Amino acid sequence: MINNIVESLLKVAVAQAQKKGEIPLSELPDIALEWPQNVEHGDYASSLPLKMARSAAMNPIKIAEIIRDNIPLSKEIESVVVAPPGFLNFKMDSEWMKSQLPEIISKGSKFGETNLGNGSSVQVEFVSVNPTGPVHVGHGRGAILGSTLSNILSFTGHKVQKEYYVNDAGNQIDNFSRSLWVRYMQALEFDEKMPAEGYLGNYMISLGEDIANQFKNEFTEKSDASIKSIGIIGMEWVLEKIKTDLLDVNVSFDNWFSEQSLFEEGTYETALELLKSNGHTIEREEALWFTGSLLGDTRDSVLIRSTGVPTYFASDIAYHHNKFLERKFDRVINVWGADHQGHVPRMKAIMTALDLNPEKLDFILVQLVTLRRGDTTVKVSKRTGDMITLAEVVEEVGADACRYFFLSRSPDSQMDFDLELAKQSAPENPVYYIQYAYARIASILRDFPVDKLKKETSPDLNLLKEKSEQNLIRQMLRFPEVLDSVAAQYEPHHLTHYTLGLASSFHDFYTNHRVIGVEEELSRARLTLIQATQIVLSNALTLMGMSTPEKM
Repeated sequence: MINNIVESLLKVAVAQAQKKGEIPLSELPDIALEWPQNVEHGDYASSLPLKMARSAAMNPIKIAEIIRDNIPLSKEIESVVVAPPGFLNFKMDSEWMKSQLPEIISKGSKFGETNLGNGSSVQVEFVSVNPTGPVHVGHGRGAILGSTLSNILSFTGHKVQKEYYVNDAGNQIDNFSRSLWVRYMQALEFDEKMPAEGYLGNYMISLGEDIANQFKNEFTEKSDASIKSIGIIGMEWVLEKIKTDLLDVNVSFDNWFSEQSLFEEGTYETALELLKSNGHTIEREEALWFTGSLLGDTRDSVLIRSTGVPTYFASDIAYHHNKFLERKFDRVINVWGADHQGHVPRMKAIMTALDLNPEKLDFILVQLVTLRRGDTTVKVSKRTGDMITLAEVVEEVGADACRYFFLSRSPDSQMDFDLELAKQSAPENPVYYIQYAYARIASILRDFPVDKLKKETSPDLNLLKEKSEQNLIRQMLRFPEVLDSVAAQYEPHHLTHYTLGLASSFHDFYTNHRVIGVEEELSRARLTLIQATQIVLSNALTLMGMSTPEKM
């Protein structure tokens, strides 16, 4: 990647200048490269001289000039320019840029792959909706973010496992089971009342009717056994619905992990004993507490209630014991709703209590989604009057629009999803704009296959002299860097912005320049250019879990 080349050149130049005594010896700060907004300023900008100025007790412009003069010659770099107040601007060599097009085409679906992860194992746990109801639109944002991040982590050299944590234990499951038994009984025309904390959604009525139709009077006896059986059937059906709804938006998992298994297989007891032996529990108010306040949390937390029933927090401890100490993942990323923010320091404290490195546990907190139709906020499902499900949104706007729009904003920012915009076949809709770029290239290559213009000699890529042509190449070469940045920072929204920019660069080129109907050698060069563009668009869309339509 070109950014790695630039960083290497800077390190060599600083070391050479220090060796010659032109810059005082000191530890080299982090080299952070940026893409200048104005391409006339170069392709990469470094503020390294500004960072070095204080420790070197020198003017940053002077440091920049010294570094520039010590940068070795490189086929990839055409020029290095010093800019106030102390930047170094690098411009890529245009001939070298053009020479990369055949490499993009040769790598095909593997272009953009890197070895950032170096084979490290990463578990990404996301969605994890309780198996008590359908996936709503808010869950969809975390689902799509988690699946896209997993795709990118795999593409950048990580060994990834995607996991859904099935919360099939605890009070919520008891409430669900009792609520569903009542709906089942009501479907059979028995006079049963919903419990105070029951699940009141219309989907429960439908689920109760389905069970009544299939099992008739099999569970009409009001007993713990009947209620438990109804609950198990209901959870299985809900989970199948969740799986179907997620698959419809191209989200799948490598593993569905049962919370109940933590208790059945002894992980809960093992984790609890480890906490006790490490001195991180205390008995207080007839309950067992985790002394998290001594490990960075704001307070202590109950592990086992005075009734002897473990809390959800205790299950989470056992679950993370399983992740790190039994399955031995190098890193774990939990994609949670923003309402779990207070739980983060608690889990970091638990990592310390389990003798694990808290830095190996990361969290992505996903904010809420507001659905709109233009200026109007959509609050409930038109179909049922309940919450709006992910399946309803997918049915209305399609999976591709769901994925792109949910990915388009940073997860820590609330987002508005305009359903009307998502359905438009117009440039204002970024999904249409990007996929139309791909389909337009496919049309050209279909009508005028590159094979028809192949000769013994390679295309003369030096004929690609137009500004829009070089800008398009520049955008393509940045693709691996974008993926590494997304993988390092857990910020998939940058890929949506990159892909939109690449599509824009293509449309700009195509609007102003013909591919077919020009001099043959120029046509061959431009066909090579758009072939490469199609590959990068395809790879980006695939990583985002979106389709690549050949016709639109």
